[in-house]
Amino acid sequence: MLLIHALIVLIAVFLDYSLGEPKRFHPLAGFGRLAVLVEGVLYGVKPRSTAYLRFAGLLAWLILIVPLTLFIWWLSHFLWLDYVLAVVLLYLGLGAQSLGQHARHVAQALKQGRLPVARQRVSMMVSRDTAELDETAVTRATIESVLENGCDAVFGTLFWFVVLGAPGVVLYRLANTLDAMWGYRNDRYLYFGWAAARIDDFFNWAPARLTALTYIIVGRKKQAWQCWVKQAGSGYGINPGVVMATGAGALNLTLGGPAPYHGSIKQRPLLGMGPEPQVDDIERCVVFLQRGQWLWLAVIFLGSWAFA
Repeated sequence: MLLIHALIVLIAVFLDYSLGEPKRFHPLAGFGRLAVLVEGVLYGVKPRSTAYLRFAGLLAWLILIVPLTLFIWWLSHFLWLDYVLAVVLLYLGLGAQSLGQHARHVAQALKQGRLPVARQRVSMMVSRDTAELDETAVTRATIESVLENGCDAVFGTLFWFVVLGAPGVVLYRLANTLDAMWGYRNDRYLYFGWAAARIDDFFNWAPARLTALTYIIVGRKKQAWQCWVKQAGSGYGINPGVVMATGAGALNLTLGGPAPYHGSIKQRPLLGMGPEPQVDDIERCVVFLQRGQWLWLAVIFLGSWAFA
């Protein structure tokens, strides 16, 4: 059984590498539209109390995620369907190829001197304002996105598949999506998105630290570890801080710093050590992430063989 699961991982990674994300319709995009509808119903238009918004956000999370996860769990009990379902869902949950493609498209525009195009392309990867970013800021935002999303779209997805199978992938990736939609500390989502943010923190606690460990192994080990110890708690959140600080140190780059969000400048601490990122560092970061994914594949296969 363990060897079969390792083979499922290999096939799903191969599909992601070969096909990338679906071009016309991605299930997570459809789920996002459903989440907007549920939010509209439960949030309402009148001013609501803090307690109501917290309750509504938790209820929305439960309505959107629990039935789908249980449905996949039920389907996975049909042996002939279990393997096919696992391959398809893991492929859809992985995003290494699309993440690399987005990053390389930004780098391509920068190398061609098309800064406005690079700004538009990086806006699809990050939530910060990109209209006024210079070349260095666009490069920095791209690398930060690859490092942080490497946890969600690669290592966290693989981790929850190993732990819970196909239902784990669905649960984790849907929780990621709701956090990305509602996990903001602004007027609308401070309370309504509280549950989505805290639950995502829970599901990402172990994957974030395993991602950081991966970055240490495939990068500059001593430097990456020093950055983890000294910078992980510097204000980026309990999980993103670990991932980005360690990744920046592993790549020998300085990331973080001030960045525009929602019309104002957010003063973020610096992460990592080394020079500011250059355009060629984007490709280096993508290859760095791919090396980490191959490391995970090797560990999964060796583990399945050892415990078979």
